[in-house]
Amino acid sequence: MLDAMGAAGSADDINAMEIHHWYTKFMKECPSGQLCLHEFKHVLDLHGLTPEANNYVEQVFHTFDMNKDGFIDFLEFIAAINLVIRGKIDQKLKWYFKLYDADGNGCIDKKELLSIFTAIQAINGHTNMSAEEFTNMIFQKIDVNNDGELTLEEFINGVEKDKELMELITKSFDLSNVLKVIQNGRRHSI
Repeated sequence: MLDAMGAAGSADDINAMEIHHWYTKFMKECPSGQLCLHEFKHVLDLHGLTPEANNYVEQVFHTFDMNKDGFIDFLEFIAAINLVIRGKIDQKLKWYFKLYDADGNGCIDKKELLSIFTAIQAINGHTNMSAEEFTNMIFQKIDVNNDGELTLEEFINGVEKDKELMELITKSFDLSNVLKVIQNGRRHSI
């Protein structure tokens, strides 16, 4: 199932020291070795979220939960971290696409993109453009057949061709701040 995330075969990109660090951190936060959604939110200190932001966090969790057992185990965790830190851009774009495609039908529509972007703004802080403006701009630039839906191919080709869009998507959906929270421990230690 790792192939779907584009992270297969790249686990050796993270060196043994880093893996040891992440393992220690993961086991400290999650002694059972299985991170459930509630623990995932707890580790990231995500409390009192808006419904949109909450949906986004759940979507991220389910995207990382590659075997769909309702838990993120250490291997899934490392694959996700490796993708976020070291993944090639097309791997990241596939991952973003999977994240946006909330209903899993292989296409992203405006409503899906809008709800994800609204949620991300709620977590990452607001950008200089509204969720509506962002969504309209993406569809205007890369929905080549104007059918109001983006396929994976349209999405990847469109974003790769447009340097400005690539930068915007990379910045907006940068999960490294989420990883920093995991790495540094909870923001409010008890």
